[in-house]
Amino acid sequence: MKWLVDECTGPSVGRWLRSEGYDVYSVGEQSPGWSDWQVLAHAVSENRVVISNDKDSGELVFKFHLSHCGIVLMRLDDERIENKIAILSRFLASFSEPITPQHFIVITEKAMRITLNK
Repeated sequence: MKWLVDECTGPSVGRWLRSEGYDVYSVGEQSPGWSDWQVLAHAVSENRVVISNDKDSGELVFKFHLSHCGIVLMRLDDERIENKIAILSRFLASFSEPITPQHFIVITEKAMRITLNK
């Protein structure tokens, strides 16, 4: 699976994913300052699933109906890097199916909600 880690999620998350063997494009490291639209367009152009902490991702998908290759939105009470990595690690260990362009997944410290948009 190929990931695009949004700038707000942090380059440390991107580095951790790389250390786990994933193909990662980190906006914070490679293209700081990109708009949400640019992030989504780049993810689509490279067939990457977006990991973000920015709830505007939902607006782009559900209000503006922009294409995507899957989005994982992290809505965390504790935004420390260690917590982001722990929650993402737990998610990756428990979610075994491929993430597709129909998946909009919200993960929190306590739950995971999957919305399939068409």
